[in-house]
Amino acid sequence: MTNERAEYLVEHYANLILRLGKTWLGDMDDAEDICQTVLIKLLEHPRDFPDTDQERAWVIRIAVNDCKNWRKTAWFRRRVPLDDALRLTVENPEPESGSLLAQVQALPAMYREVIFLRYYEGYEVKEIATLLGRSPALVSTHLKRGKEKLRNMLGGTEYAREF
Repeated sequence: MTNERAEYLVEHYANLILRLGKTWLGDMDDAEDICQTVLIKLLEHPRDFPDTDQERAWVIRIAVNDCKNWRKTAWFRRRVPLDDALRLTVENPEPESGSLLAQVQALPAMYREVIFLRYYEGYEVKEIATLLGRSPALVSTHLKRGKEKLRNMLGGTEYAREF
């Protein structure tokens, strides 16, 4: 049962958790650590949900909380990144410089979070508010301001029309 559950979690949620971790933490290595932590929590404390949407929301909530906790640690705040030349980037899905995702990741965290959940994960404003523990009005405001910042950053490219 545990092996089947582990395979199910990895197959259905590993990429989602990695994307969330990368968006929140800005580093793929940290995102992989968060992914492993979340998957272990899900295995150790299994829950049953009436449908997959509720399960997915629960996984996102756990991943977001773990990312927040990770960012609060002294280790995270005091570390110094290694030189890019020392990093193995063969399998690291870093966004291309100038890509839309790179621009989204350059936004302040409060805008990046809501834009990622809305446009990359397809959540509605009320769902995002529930996931992040914010009011729907605040989420809408952050979406609006984040899209304005993206428009200014993209300044006339084909992406700017999407926002």
